[in-house]
Amino acid sequence: MTGDGTRAVRAGLPDPVPGQPFLPGPVFAAPYHLDPRVGPQAGLDAYGRTDNPTWRALESAIGELEGGECVVFSSGMAAISALLLTLLRPGDTVVLPSDGYYKTRAFAAQTLAGLGVTVREVPTAGPYPPLDGVRLVLLETPANPGLDVCDIRALAAAAHDAGALLAVDSTAATPLGQQPLALGADLVVASGTKALTGHSDLLLGYVAAADVSEIRSWRDHTGAVPGPFEAWLAHRSLSTLDIRLARQSQTARAVAELLAGRPEVVSVRWPGSPEDPAYAVAAHQMRRIPGVVTFTLPDAGYVARLLCAAKLIGAATSFGGAHTTADRRAQWGDPVPEGLVRLSCGLEDTADVLADLTRSLDAAADPPPTRPPGPGS
Repeated sequence: MTGDGTRAVRAGLPDPVPGQPFLPGPVFAAPYHLDPRVGPQAGLDAYGRTDNPTWRALESAIGELEGGECVVFSSGMAAISALLLTLLRPGDTVVLPSDGYYKTRAFAAQTLAGLGVTVREVPTAGPYPPLDGVRLVLLETPANPGLDVCDIRALAAAAHDAGALLAVDSTAATPLGQQPLALGADLVVASGTKALTGHSDLLLGYVAAADVSEIRSWRDHTGAVPGPFEAWLAHRSLSTLDIRLARQSQTARAVAELLAGRPEVVSVRWPGSPEDPAYAVAAHQMRRIPGVVTFTLPDAGYVARLLCAAKLIGAATSFGGAHTTADRRAQWGDPVPEGLVRLSCGLEDTADVLADLTRSLDAAADPPPTRPPGPGS
C-alpha cells in the first residue's frame, strides 16, 4: 500500500492522457445537452443539481481516502443534517455527543425533536448507557472543542449489538488521521471546510459509507450541492493534506508543551500528549493527532488581551487552515468556561508560533494600567 502523501496527491485523478492536465478544471453547467430524441440517458449528465463531473472526481478522491463511497455537500452542517434526516424517523432515538459541535446539538433540539425523534446526549469519553432501542449513535472524535476521544471500535460493537448504526464525525482527524469505517463505523461525516482542504477559502461537507445511495438521493432532491469551483479547489487542496497535517501536528505538540508550563493556563488538552486523558485511546486508534490545542485561561478578558497582542495568531473561528488562529469558544454558545480557547496551528514555522504565543501570553498577563477618563469622555 502506498503512503499517505502519495494517496493524497493521487486520489481521484484521471488516468494520464498526453496534453491533458493532472486535475481537470471545474465544469460549470446548469443544464447539459440532451439527445433530442431520447432525452436523458443513464451515465450522461443532464442537470447541474444532480450531475457534475467535478463533484464526482472529488467524491472519488475522498472515497479512496476514507475507504468507502462518498457524497459531497455544500457544507459540513448540510452533510450532518442530511445524514440525520435520512436515517431518522419519528419515534427513533439518536445519541449525540454532549461535548461535540454545538450546532449539531442545536439542530437536533430545534428540528429533530420537533419531528418526534428522541435526542440523548452523552459525553464523547462516556460512559455510554445501554443502546437498546437506539437507531443511530453520532460520535465526534476527537470532540470539538474539548478534544476528548472515544474508542470507535468498542462503540461500534456496542451499537451493532443493540441494533443501532454508528456514524463518526471525523472532521478534526481527517481521513489521514483515522479510519472510522475500517474501525467498524457505518458512516463517516465531516466538514471539509476545515483541515481536509485547509486553505480557509471554501465550505464543504461529505458523508462516506459502504453505500451512500440513500444519502445521495437526499442531496439530489434537496439541492445541498457544492459549487463546482469549490469542489475543484477542495480536490486541488487534498494534494498537500499529508504535509499540512505533519506541520500542524508538530506545532501543536510544541504548543501543548509550552502551555503546560504556563502558570496562567488552567488546563491544556491535546490528545497527542502522554499526560492527556485521551492519549491512550488516541495513540491506539489514530494515525496522527490533529493540529488543534484547547486550553483555558482565567477569563474572557485574558483571552481578549492575548489575541490583541498576538501577531501570528489570528482571531477567527474554524480550524485546520494554513494560518494559526484561535477563538474563545464560549462566545459561540459552547457550554465551556469563559476562558476556554481553541487554537488551530497553521503552517508557520513552529518556532515563530511559539515565540508569538509566549510574547502574547506575557502581554496578556500584564495589561497596561487604565487611564482615568479625560474631559468630555
